[in-house]
Amino acid sequence: MAKLLYRLGRFSAEKRMPVVLTWLIIFAITATVAISGMSFADMTFNISGTESSDALTRMEQAFPGSEEDDSLTSFQLVFATDGASAITDDAHAAQIASVLDQVSQLPNIVSVTNPLTSDVPTVSPNGNVAVADITAAEIADDSDLADAMETSVEGIIDPVRASGLTVEIGGSLAPIEAGGMSTTEIIGVLVAFVVLFLTFGSLAAAGANMLMALIGVAVGALGILAASAFWDIQATTLTLSTMLGLAVGIDYSLFILARFQSELRDGKNVIEAAGIATGTAGSAVIFAGTTVIIAMAGLALVGIPFITSMGLAAAFGVFVAMVASLTLGPVLMRTLGHRALPRKERNLSPDMLRASSSIARSEKPSFFERWGSAITRKPAPFFIVALIAVGILVIPFTRMDTALSVPGGEDPDSSERAAYNLIVDNFGAGYESPLIVLVESADAATDGTAVSEQIATLDHVVAVSPAIPNANNTAAMIQVTSTSGPIDEDTSDLVHDIRGTVAKSSPAVVSVTGQTAIDIDINTMLNDALIEYLIIVSILAVVLLIVLFRSILVPLTAALGFLLSVGAGMGVMVAIFQWGWGLGILGFEESQPIMSMMPIMIVGILFGLAMDYQVFLVSRIHEAHSRGLSTKEAVIEGFSRSASVVVAAATIMAAVFFGFSLAGERMITLIAISLTVGVLVDAFVVRMILVPALLSLVGEKSWWMPRLLDRTLPRIDAEGHSLSAEPAGD
Repeated sequence: MAKLLYRLGRFSAEKRMPVVLTWLIIFAITATVAISGMSFADMTFNISGTESSDALTRMEQAFPGSEEDDSLTSFQLVFATDGASAITDDAHAAQIASVLDQVSQLPNIVSVTNPLTSDVPTVSPNGNVAVADITAAEIADDSDLADAMETSVEGIIDPVRASGLTVEIGGSLAPIEAGGMSTTEIIGVLVAFVVLFLTFGSLAAAGANMLMALIGVAVGALGILAASAFWDIQATTLTLSTMLGLAVGIDYSLFILARFQSELRDGKNVIEAAGIATGTAGSAVIFAGTTVIIAMAGLALVGIPFITSMGLAAAFGVFVAMVASLTLGPVLMRTLGHRALPRKERNLSPDMLRASSSIARSEKPSFFERWGSAITRKPAPFFIVALIAVGILVIPFTRMDTALSVPGGEDPDSSERAAYNLIVDNFGAGYESPLIVLVESADAATDGTAVSEQIATLDHVVAVSPAIPNANNTAAMIQVTSTSGPIDEDTSDLVHDIRGTVAKSSPAVVSVTGQTAIDIDINTMLNDALIEYLIIVSILAVVLLIVLFRSILVPLTAALGFLLSVGAGMGVMVAIFQWGWGLGILGFEESQPIMSMMPIMIVGILFGLAMDYQVFLVSRIHEAHSRGLSTKEAVIEGFSRSASVVVAAATIMAAVFFGFSLAGERMITLIAISLTVGVLVDAFVVRMILVPALLSLVGEKSWWMPRLLDRTLPRIDAEGHSLSAEPAGD
């Protein structure tokens, strides 16, 4: 692989115009498709194979017309008094009728129900609240129409609110928008640029690094927007892909450019240095990027369309960033030439550069060389203290609670949440999230009645509707209202009781469905999948690193470090978002359970990033050991040559992630904070303390590998040893 990448690097450096034109063509094509047909879908959750989802499919077949029309959007108007008078009083009734009449005349409104005059009045038992159901057409996928509808409804209800009657809009009419670069994200990018400048000592090199990353992000984002014309993609999917693509794009370019600087200092000409940098650091980039891509694409195995699209989009963003660093990188290296070096080194001859580099290495040891020496002298104390520190951060993770969504919406100050609270406070916690029980038998009416009566005797039940059979009496529907909300444990217990006690005692097939049951099933499935996914990616890490480093201990250390980094990142996530520690600093007011899909996505992303640092740092240690140095000497040598770049890469990635965490979108903030902590812990504690300390403790046995396995596995030349025999060219 090193030779192939070396030739790719030389070709790109020598044939700059064809490479640039190729990227321009790709950019133009993706931009054209994206502009012509991009759209974003709502976040929907459904998994075939679960009882609730399969029962919903059968119910729609048994009751034609019960399925939802995707072109329709339903929302509510919730009217409430202060308790001094009933909502049914003549004055309030007239106000409600006037509001609903005006709403019914708005464009795209299909139906409006008056809660006081309909066949089934929707008035709370205490007489204080009434709920009107409204259906609109063609606004689900049109942000302009949705925004106009929300503004129009607000204009109608504002005068009524001024008169003293509370009116809230239930359900979200907010338009679906793609996330752009906010001020905080731009600050993160600026911090990354400053770190690049300090690392390279060259403004031109820092600018080239950032340019490569931004080109990769632009093409990746346009590719996802183009794909949205053909597949359902959520706006948050684009944000996640942009965040990850930008972070790894900066890092991958950094590793290659840093190696380019090193080769120039060793006296190589520009094209040769570009080829060697691409063949050596590029090999590590290929390996690290592939692990991220595999981990993110592997999220498709979970089977949830929303997570699949996010995983595949993130994998695509990483792929584009990786290809950009390997092809555009040499173009920019050739263009920069010796301007990639600090100003004082640019005009030195190759011999003078070699001499200067040799003198610098023989003088006072660098900070990271001293750091590596300190760890190798006393590895046990370093190892124990670092392990305890990370262990403390992991503790909150053991107390994590998950839920698929937040009832009433994530914003506690929104009209949507206010409407939800009015309904559950006056109608009951389970009113907005009923369970649907499907009874299937040859005599569904009779069996359904028996099932309905039995459900009424269960705990946590407020109300059970009569069984409603279909036209041929082969299925019946029952609506069950729980005493608790959709994410409460009592509701989950009720679902299990119906599936257990009731279903087993009935001669009919009894299934629980509805959105609440679907959410409960998906939440359970995701929690189970998290453990399986952790095991899979850990095994994958061990296998890949065994092939790369020809060692058993190094891969096991990498897997252990990965688990610690994941635990620390998610532990801090739980402490902030679930326990509420420091939540207000991030602009959120309410602690909530962790969104169910977040842990497994964070595991996938952090797996790839952890492998990045393991590969880039340990490959230098392995390279030094393969030249005959002892393990402790190799640790010191590896640190002196690569630790500064790893520190810069981790700092940049953390800055980018943290910039996204302040953008105000809870899902993205949650992911970004977890990744920020996970990256910092992985780079600064796991890879720079735990791993070298353990290698120093074990010594030469760190590189032990069974002979049969060594002969069987393929060899990957990530350090570029084969390039020593490659002709230098012109």
